[in-house]
Amino acid sequence: MKIFNSSQIRKADAYTIAHEPVTELKLMERAAEACAKWLEDEIPRETVFYIFCGSGNNGGDGLALARLLCHNGLSTHVFVGESNEQASEARSVNFQRLAEHPEIAVHQLEDAVELDFEANSVLVDALFGTGLNREIDGKYAELINFLNELPFRRISIDVPSGLFADRLIKENATVFTAHDTLSFQFWKQSFLHPETGAFCGNVHILDIGLHKNFVESEPSNRFVTDDAVIFQLYKPRSPFTHKGKLGKTRIIAGSYGKMGAAVLAVKAAVHCGSGLTVIEAPECGNEILQTSCPEAMFELNGDQYATAFLINENESVGVGPGLGTNPDTAKAFLKFLQDCTQPMVIDADALNIIASNPDSLKMIPKDSILTPHPKEFERLFGSTANSYERVDLAQKMAAELGVTIVLKDHFTQICLPDGSVYYNTTGNAGMAKGGSGDVLLGIITSLLAQKYEPAQAAIFGVWLHGKAGDFAMQKSSVEAMLPTDLISELGSVFKCLSEKKGQIH
Repeated sequence: MKIFNSSQIRKADAYTIAHEPVTELKLMERAAEACAKWLEDEIPRETVFYIFCGSGNNGGDGLALARLLCHNGLSTHVFVGESNEQASEARSVNFQRLAEHPEIAVHQLEDAVELDFEANSVLVDALFGTGLNREIDGKYAELINFLNELPFRRISIDVPSGLFADRLIKENATVFTAHDTLSFQFWKQSFLHPETGAFCGNVHILDIGLHKNFVESEPSNRFVTDDAVIFQLYKPRSPFTHKGKLGKTRIIAGSYGKMGAAVLAVKAAVHCGSGLTVIEAPECGNEILQTSCPEAMFELNGDQYATAFLINENESVGVGPGLGTNPDTAKAFLKFLQDCTQPMVIDADALNIIASNPDSLKMIPKDSILTPHPKEFERLFGSTANSYERVDLAQKMAAELGVTIVLKDHFTQICLPDGSVYYNTTGNAGMAKGGSGDVLLGIITSLLAQKYEPAQAAIFGVWLHGKAGDFAMQKSSVEAMLPTDLISELGSVFKCLSEKKGQIH
């Protein structure tokens, strides 16, 4: 799914109105119908809805929503400003239509602070939408701050009021804090960054029938990894294949006291479908790895830590978990980096060694995949003021170096050499534990071995990793789930993928 900025979203609306054709009023009705259906499906019928409507089209969506909810027998209150003089035409029509439903209680926005809300209330924010172009202040700021303090479920229509669709907000800006955001047709970039996404709660994308020709033809270099992308990438296994056709994965990992990272990476590679898997590690890890990962072959690269790295051009290499940064290891790794020509997956201590030797950035083989968390990224490429600037810098460096950068975050960003960025939406807070990144390296390296292109391996691998985390959370919890649970759930993810792919075809 493409991510559009606020200007492009307005163009999508205008194109749909001009080419379907459909009126602005009817498009507003579609948006309200989609919201009403979601609310009726998800919220108990005895709920009392309090809908706060601004003077623009977002307010018009809210007014139309109130009418539809009332028509379906739900208790509804509407709050509007003192005057409709500045209202859009479609919004004005929907305000006039409220007269057809005298059972809808209409209040002034400022009356909210005096109202006795029902115990089973839900607050619906339709004050501002993607058209907001300034910080909220004055009476609207006071209202939003008041609503944020109420102990009720809060739902925003399209975008939480106070957020911009595609840029950062000022520190301490006034923003409606939603538990759920009902977004029309598209993800907005602001949903996907920690500084702004924290206001959105759970995001639900509602299809309102914007014209497909516009969506397909309008350029964007930012995307959300949705099911359509994954089904295009996923390669079901042929029943006539054999291990020789499924690639050879080499995981270079581990040092004294850090063999757990190597175990996680190699187990993930095997569970992800690697035909043959080799773990290259120091002698101190031989017994541990041969016992815990009997499916993998062991090859020696040192005693307590790695002092030499083997090169085999017929293997896909993942390097870094638990490697350590001993000077001998660093020297051997830099020589390996200089001599190796095939793309590799680089994580953890391998990234830290590169960061300590900045000239080595130019030695990274083209089409390699780097998987830094934000602090590792900062060591590699420098600090940024916020996550918006960080993804911009990652996008730039991926293009300059000809590599893919997997910038790990709540919504991990996969920055490709062609300048495009994919935001991943699978995964959860239970994955914020040491070892999760080691599992990711094993997954991506295994996919490379199975002849996925580097960009495909990164996008698909991050999605698989997150989806396995979501399955694990359902069985355990965000607090108790472990990185090993991610590995165990990979089979469930592949089974689900295979079944759905079969239904499509």
